[in-house]
Formats: sequence, structure tokens, C-alpha cells
Amino acid sequence: MFWFMWHLTPWSYSSFPLLLLTVLSRQIGLEGAQGTLCSLWEKHNSRSLFQDGDVIIGGLFNLYYMPSYPEQDFTKKPYYKPCNSFEVKLLKSMYAMAFAVEEINHNKTLLQGVKLGYRILDSCGRYPWVLKAALSLVGGDAHSCNSTVPLLIGATSSTTGIILSRTLGPLSVPLVSYLASCPCLSDRQKFPNFFRTIPSDVYQARAIAQLAIRFKWAWVGAVIVNNDYGRLALQDIKGKGVCLEFIQTVSRETIMHDAEKSAITIQASTARVILIFCWYTDVRQIFLALADRNVTDRQFLASEAWSTSDELMQNLAVSKFSSGVVGVAIRSSTIPGFENYLRNLNPYDRPGDVFIRELWEREFGCSPESIKKSSLPPCNGTESLEEVQNVFTDTSQLRETYNVYLAVYAAAHALHSLLSCPNRDSPMNNSSTCSSAKHIKPRELLQHFNKVNISTPHGERFYFQGADIPPKYDLVNWQKTPEGSLKLVVVGQVDEFDVQLNESVIQWNTGSNEVPVSVCSKSCPPGTRKANRKGEPVCCFDCIPCGEGKISNITGSLHCQRCPSEFWSNTEQTVCIRRKTDFLSFNETLGITLTTVAVSGVIVTTVVFVVFLYNRRTPMVRANNSELSFLLLLSLKLCFLCSLVFIGRPSVWSCRFQQAAFGISFVLSVSCLLVKTMVVLAAFRSARPGAAALMKWFGPGLQRGSVCLFTSVQIIICIIWLSISPPVPHRDLGIQGSKVTLKCAMASVVGFSLVLGYIGLLACSCLLLAFLARKLPDNFNEAKLITFSMLIFCAVWVAFVPAYVSSPGKYVVAVEIFAILASSYGLLFCIFAPKCFIIILRPEKNTKKHLMAR
Repeated sequence: MFWFMWHLTPWSYSSFPLLLLTVLSRQIGLEGAQGTLCSLWEKHNSRSLFQDGDVIIGGLFNLYYMPSYPEQDFTKKPYYKPCNSFEVKLLKSMYAMAFAVEEINHNKTLLQGVKLGYRILDSCGRYPWVLKAALSLVGGDAHSCNSTVPLLIGATSSTTGIILSRTLGPLSVPLVSYLASCPCLSDRQKFPNFFRTIPSDVYQARAIAQLAIRFKWAWVGAVIVNNDYGRLALQDIKGKGVCLEFIQTVSRETIMHDAEKSAITIQASTARVILIFCWYTDVRQIFLALADRNVTDRQFLASEAWSTSDELMQNLAVSKFSSGVVGVAIRSSTIPGFENYLRNLNPYDRPGDVFIRELWEREFGCSPESIKKSSLPPCNGTESLEEVQNVFTDTSQLRETYNVYLAVYAAAHALHSLLSCPNRDSPMNNSSTCSSAKHIKPRELLQHFNKVNISTPHGERFYFQGADIPPKYDLVNWQKTPEGSLKLVVVGQVDEFDVQLNESVIQWNTGSNEVPVSVCSKSCPPGTRKANRKGEPVCCFDCIPCGEGKISNITGSLHCQRCPSEFWSNTEQTVCIRRKTDFLSFNETLGITLTTVAVSGVIVTTVVFVVFLYNRRTPMVRANNSELSFLLLLSLKLCFLCSLVFIGRPSVWSCRFQQAAFGISFVLSVSCLLVKTMVVLAAFRSARPGAAALMKWFGPGLQRGSVCLFTSVQIIICIIWLSISPPVPHRDLGIQGSKVTLKCAMASVVGFSLVLGYIGLLACSCLLLAFLARKLPDNFNEAKLITFSMLIFCAVWVAFVPAYVSSPGKYVVAVEIFAILASSYGLLFCIFAPKCFIIILRPEKNTKKHLMAR
């Protein structure tokens, strides 16, 4: 809690030994010199409230404050102006202590037979004054050395708590604070005598971080006070994943300059949400600086130090643009009977109460004293707080006041535990084992504070976890009323780590119920991933689309996930869909084109066959070995037809048949050409002397046998290949894309290589023999046509190999079909086109005389 931090100045810890020595010497004096009159080292503030009892508990409250703080230059004795400005708001907290003591004294089960009293002093919120008041309570006053207190309730700031705990620690005097919230005070090694009824700021920072995360505010600006209150809270918030665009610090000594600088930074920032961890007086200056610049489009997150500040909400200059503030506040509660207690207070029933007298003078403008000691007129005695509505009588949301109430009950239960002695009335009881209300040892009382685990009168569970209590906060919202003023509305609670929030009732700075957006980068949609920008906070990133085959199906994904092999990403990269089976079909353009070309080849071949068959007795047909020509045309027709087997959905039998048909039909074609070439060469050689018997080896029967022999070799290769490791249908998942290619996979590359190799061997042999026969007489010029056709054939299949290896998916099949068709058309046109030209268009040349003449 940052209460009154701006009032405080650095205190020299080197003076602590002197203070401890003073206190210890007084304690020793209590034991050795009961008759000696005790005296304080300096006269203390006389403003106090006292009620006698068997056990007196001490209370420290900042009921007055110093309007201005004098500068200490260490050249003369420190001088402090008197604390004359009255703080009505904290007066209610002081009376909560008095009310709790009276309530406990009327309780028949708590501290039965022991009357609880109190001595409350004003500490003015300054280190020296607080320390003097604490020493006065612990060491007793100048009139009675026995009126010491065994515990203190006080410390309205963390710094005050540190000073008092370290000062009173060697004496083991318990200190219960209701506003000191520094996480450092949770250290039991350094502060073993410290307890508090306000949660540590660690939990406040966590609650604010939870709010930012809940509303998806990843990009926040921060203005903090330049001390541990602001810095430690900021560490916790940053540790929860909230990115800070800027951090501005303010100090009380330079608040005007710091407020201006903070306003300029806020105006220039891109963050729509601004977290302010400061005291309310600092926030007021920041808001006024923002008002001068007309910065009205920011949503503010408030720490508990100013989230419930009436001074800010009632400030017209601030309220014009500070509506919608959302913040964490000390949990509010009610104290049954407390409002009635406050309204029944009057100076006539409490003549020694200087505080109620001053409240009376301020509220009613008259003096309740019979002896006139002020310039105010005397009161007529009819004044009452019954109808007064102000900050003092308002008990609708008790926050620090309720913390005081809890502190008193914690002290009462610790005393009850200490003074409880089950065997007190037993004849065998050893009285030395039971503590007396008149002789309470703070060290023993401290042990019982660690055991406090109680229920308050209205049923709330309360216990200490070390120095702390379970964290509970209210979540509050500043909302505009129809009159234009601001009101505080509780919109949720934080109970330890459980956040309960009614978002529908929150009124934001825009006046609507729509949550403001404050991000450095908008969340990456599904189908993209986050890529952090170099040198910038993690909240600033770019959204990179997922690559093909990868998806992200959530908002703000850090990574893209690769789809399983059977699946592929959709166009938005948000979901994996099953890949479609793809193959070269008869319904697609490429399939239709290849089918048309193949069927055309079959038709052309059939036409040529018919032409040759019709003209089979003509010299042109007879001169070119008509039997082999007809067999060649038949094999070419098979070549065209086998290409159709490659089109369509692959199956087990189609995969086997297509390669066998291809290999056998082409071997048959090339074998016919090879035998024709051999016959031409043999005929030419037989015309030489002594070579007449050569043609006997190339008669019709031997020609047919040679073709069958060459073809049989290919048939044997295909049978062995298809028997051992035949091609099978295979889904090619290695190809990227939304489709998976279904093709005939070669289980054995060796078998396919042998088929192609044998075709290549026959083709090369044919090409070589045809090349040797190229210079024969013109009437045997078919060798030239064979040479040219085999050149085309070899060129096609040489180009086929790299194209086949590099083609993706179904285009492998298309490349093989193209090679089959190209080589088949090459053979058809090169061998038969010139003959058909003469037969059909130049019949006069289709005579033996003409052929012999050539």
C-alpha cells in the first residue's frame, strides 16, 4: 500500500541502534526501578484516545498531516512543522479500532474475564513522529511506567512498517499493519514480528495482469512511482506476459515535470491502455496534464492506491475524461452496527476525545466545549451525526477501515490464545505456566499470532500465512452518472487466484460496453503463424502465412503444423483435407488429347494396311517385302493401342499389361525393320560372285522365324519381370500438392531397364545396318527410309529417359505415352508415307519398269 509515501523522507538507519538502546534501557528500567519516574526524550504529540483495560493495545493513525514539508539541509537541528490539517477519512479507521474493542469486550466467548483497552496516537505520517509515537506506546508514558502495550496496530505505509518492525523486532513486539503492502515485508527472517491485514502487492500485480490477459490487453503503457511499490509491481506484471510499450516514473519531488513528461508519452503512444501505479495526488497531476492535451481516448488501469479515491472522482477537471477506469481495490466489507456507532458519537458523551471535538467543529461550525477556546460559536447541544452524509458516516464500502477491524480481532484472538490456560483452576496448577493479563510478554504473544485462524463475527474466515493473509480484492469501475459525476461500482472480486468478473456491467472510457483493444499487433488469424520482430517485444510480431501442406487452426498460433502424408492443407491453410487421388484419365484434356492421337494413329495405320492390302500385287508393295510390311503395320497398330492402356485408373492387371504390351509391340516393330534391313543387305550381297547361297538363309520362313525369335526374347524378359516383381498401383505421396498421384510403380527398375535396353539394342542394330545399306541402288532405297525412321525412334527414346525421370505425378505416364506415339508415328510416316504417295497419287510410277529404271 502506498499510503502517505509522499509524506516520508529517508531515515538514517544508523540511528536505529540509539533508538533500540533507548527502548531497551526503558525495558530494563521497568524491571529494576519500578519506583523511578520514566521520562521521554522529547515531548510527544498530545492528541490521543485512551480507554483503560486489563490489556492495552496500541494504535497508530495518521489523523493529521503536514501541509508542506520543510527541507532538511543537515546544517541545523531538524525542524518539523506541526501537523494541523485534519484527515476525516482516516478518523473512521481509528474509530473502527475503538468499535472492535468495545465489541470484543461484550463478547462472552472471546477474552472472557479480560477487559481490552486501547491507546491510540496520531503519528502524522512522518518517520520521526511515527517512531516517537511507537516508542511512547511500547515504553510507556511519563506518568506510569506500567502502561506499556504488548502489541501495535499501525503502519500506514510500507516504509513505516519496515522502520517500526526493525525497531520493535529485537523486543519481539508484534506489529499488525492494515495498509503496508510491500512484498519485502513477507520475509520472516527480516521481519519476524510483522503481520498485516492487507494483501501483499504481489497479488495486486497478479490481479492486474490477470485483467490485462482476460481483456487481451497485450500492449500497455505504464506510469509508476519511482520506488519499490512501482518497480516490484511492474516486475510481476511483466512476468505474466504483458508487454509494456513504455515505462514512465514519477517522484513526489518532481511531480509537475514528471506529470508533463508522462502526459506527452501517453499522447504519443500506440497503447490504448495505461497502467498507473502511483499515489492519488500524483495521478491527479497526470490527469490534469492529460486534460491540457485533451487526451481522452485512453483506458486506465488503476492500482489500489488510487482506484477508490474520492478526491479524484470528485475533481471536475479529472472526471471529464477519467470515466471507465478499471482497477484493483482493497476488498470492501461491512461491519454490522458500525454505522450506528459512528452516528451516535458526540463530544458530550466523550469529553476527552479531541478527535470527535474537532470533527464537530468542522462539520457543524461550532465549538462543543463550554469554555470557549476557539473563535467558533458554542454548540446548542442538538447537533447530531444521525442525518449527516459524508465520508465519515459512509460505511457502504469499508476498505482500510475493515482492515483495522480485522487487525483488532487478530490481536484479540492471539491474546485469547495466550491467556487461555485449561488448568488454571486446578489445585495442581503451576501458575508460572499461565500468562497473566497484567504481565504479558510480547515474545510469547508473538508466537500466538502465528497461530491465528479465526472467523469474524459475520462469518469470514481469517488467518495468517506467515505475515500475510489470503489475498482478496475488489475489481472496481468508475462510471458516469446521469448528472455527469463519477461513481464507484464494484464489478468483480479476486479471491486468492480466482477472478470473478461481471464484464457486462463495466463501462469503458468510450461509454460503451465494448472492451477497448490495445495490442501492438493484431492476433494472427488461423492459417498464419506469429513471427517476432527483431529487437521488439514479443507482443509485436508479423503474421506469416503457413506454407502449402501446413496449417494453423487457432488464432495466434506460434507454429504451423504439417499435414499427415494422406492429407493436404486447404487454400486458407486452416484445415487438413484428404488429398484427392489423381491419375491420367480419359475425361481430362490431356487424356482426351492423347487418346485422340492414339486412335488417329490406329485409323491411319488401318488405312495404310487397307491400301497395301488392296494393292498387294502391285510392284511397289511386292518390292518392299509385303509380308514384313503387313506384320510391321500390325505391330504399329498394337503400339498405338497399347498407349491407351496407360490412360485410366491404374489397377493390378493394367499395370502389368501396359508394360508388357509396350515392350512386346515395339520389339515386334523394330524386329520387322531389322529383318527387312537384313534382307535388303543379303539381297545386295548375293548379287556378288560366290554369294548366291546367301539368300537361302533369308528366305520367307527364316524372316518370319527371325521376327519371332527377336520378339520371343522380349516376351521371356517380360514374363520373368512380371513374375518376380511386377509393377503395382501406388499412391505417390512424395509429390507436394492437394492431389496424390496413383500410378504404376516399378517394383523392379532392373526389369524395366531390360525391356527398354533390349528395344534399344534392336533399334541400334537396325540403325547400323540401315546406315550401311544407305548407298544401295534406288530401287532398294527403303534402307534410307529405315535409317531416317530409326534416327527419329532413337532420338525420341533417348529424350524420353530424362523427361521420364524428371516429370511429376501423372505426367510420367503422359511422357511415356508421348514417346510411344511419337516413335510409332515416326515409323509409320517414314516407312509408309512415300509408298502410299506413289500408290495413291502417282499410280503411273507403281510399275516394275519404273522401279527398275530407278
